[in-house]
Amino acid sequence: MADLEEKNTSLELIEVPEIEKRILVVRGRQVMLDEDLADLYGVETKRLVEQVKRNIERFPDDFMFQLDKDESAALRSQIATSNTGRGGRRYAPYVFTEQGVAMLSSVLRSRRAIAVNIEIMRAFVELRRIASSYAVIEKRLEQIERGMGEHAIGFRVRS
Repeated sequence: MADLEEKNTSLELIEVPEIEKRILVVRGRQVMLDEDLADLYGVETKRLVEQVKRNIERFPDDFMFQLDKDESAALRSQIATSNTGRGGRRYAPYVFTEQGVAMLSSVLRSRRAIAVNIEIMRAFVELRRIASSYAVIEKRLEQIERGMGEHAIGFRVRS
């Protein structure tokens, strides 16, 4: 497992919000696209996928999966990626779950990959924290709405 040749050897810090923008929900799971990960790691997508395929036993279906045609088409229209046949991708993108991204650190051994992986893990943790706080707020709003409903019934009876 040789180190991947990096396009950009600088270790500039990538901020968590920049990473959060690249986390998508596909099949009900938070994932990152192979091309976004390659960009963050400073390698070509083709090289990232090569390393993954050389170590495929490390990437079960709950760590990584390939998008189907419908998902790829929807993604292309959503983020304006190029169409196949016009210089675009020849295959559907792979996406990596949080566990898959963590496993990438075992096959991508550059200093940049390690630093980026740490920031990606922080981004996933932050998104879980935000989702949890939204759940608390949603529960509180439901309680308030139920209380308002009871008051509204009382108003109708009196008028």
